[in-house]
Amino acid sequence: MTKKKTEKDEERKLPDLSGILGGFANFLGKLDELAKTGKDLKEWSEAHGTDSQGREMKGVFGYNVKVGLGKDNKTDFKIEPFGNFHEDKKTGEPIVHEAIEPIVDIFEEATHTLVVVEMPGIGMKDVTLDVNDDLLTIKADKGKKKYYKEVLLPKSYPKKKVTIASCNNGILEIKCNN
Repeated sequence: MTKKKTEKDEERKLPDLSGILGGFANFLGKLDELAKTGKDLKEWSEAHGTDSQGREMKGVFGYNVKVGLGKDNKTDFKIEPFGNFHEDKKTGEPIVHEAIEPIVDIFEEATHTLVVVEMPGIGMKDVTLDVNDDLLTIKADKGKKKYYKEVLLPKSYPKKKVTIASCNNGILEIKCNN
């Protein structure tokens, strides 16, 4: 049984999707650039598999892609590298740092800012926090697992307002109370 169209049905309009679709097209362009960079990185890492002393280099390298609705209801996305494998800006040679740079997400809530950090193999007692105005420094060390990340917070917080809320299954939650 089909429904008969009414005047109300005729008046309904589809939402304007141009902002979302335009942002999605930009996102696809960034993914294309990322794919090209990944290919270059693979070729670069194959060509430079050892350091200057002939030792094999092993590192973690990847990208965290964040997509969401940003300011002015336009699609916002960020591509952030993570890991401990970096290129020396002066020499162009690969460098593997001892500490891995973890993936971090920041959520601004009404009463606090929540910083979520992915650090597999780390417990709450292994983490050290330092706050200097709006810069949060996260360090973690457990055996061979070492992590280090400097996070720019949305505003300045005193040290006593920044605490570890939880650390379960390698997911650290840091609460910065307003």
